[in-house]
Amino acid sequence: MSDTFKNTIVPVTSITSGIGKEIANNIFCFPVQIVNTYFVGSSHEESWFLVDAGMPKSADKIIEAAEKRYGSQKPAFIILTHGHFDHVGALVELIEHWKVPVYAHDLEIPYLTGKADYPKGDRKVNGGLISEVSPLFPNHSINVGENVHSLPEGGNVPRFPEWAWMHTPGHTKGHISLFRDEDRALIAGDAFVTVKQESLYKVFTQTQEISGPPKYFTTNWKAARASVQKLKEMNPRVAATGHGIPMHGNFLSEELEKLVNHFDEIAKPSQGDFVH
Repeated sequence: MSDTFKNTIVPVTSITSGIGKEIANNIFCFPVQIVNTYFVGSSHEESWFLVDAGMPKSADKIIEAAEKRYGSQKPAFIILTHGHFDHVGALVELIEHWKVPVYAHDLEIPYLTGKADYPKGDRKVNGGLISEVSPLFPNHSINVGENVHSLPEGGNVPRFPEWAWMHTPGHTKGHISLFRDEDRALIAGDAFVTVKQESLYKVFTQTQEISGPPKYFTTNWKAARASVQKLKEMNPRVAATGHGIPMHGNFLSEELEKLVNHFDEIAKPSQGDFVH
């Protein structure tokens, strides 16, 4: 394995960093700086899995939070919504510590095995200081080798039959989201988020507002719009997003309706390398 984020320091954070909270039955949100990780338990067996692997140098914090919640029980596996640096920053260290498999969409695996790099952050989308500095964010791949596996066809999540995965591209080619039908719980990754991720002030304060995928890293806006529409049609009652405070109930429904109906105004930048 190659840990290309081993010496990476990203000096941005939020007021919720390190403050974990259960947001639905068996779904625990653990924010790390500017991104959320999720610990997902099972109602059928004593097991759990991790969704996304946080920022670089966050492995110790994630492990400590997991041990407080589950004791010595390691996760069954790690699922990645996608492979951007803030979602895989601690992945190599977590694999080495827990020795568990990783699952991702087929189209995302080249970015997890050292075969492809993402485009650099696009400052042309503007909208805030984070957009301006986004070209400095890591865009290169990592290589976890044979530890990463393709998610099963048909949308099944191994060992957790209550959960299904869906391909929700746009932000990246192989982006996925997770859905639990029994309570309509959605883990959306960065298909949409609940904070204006381009604004340093709003990220730090975690000001809640519906937003599309982070603009500076999104490469296909047509697919991103279709993915938001797809997730809205699932009628989720809680949305656990990659960035921002989770949304619930009627407020979530109203905000998703607004995002779908006004996608170009709310989500899509007026200019940028991938707008057209």
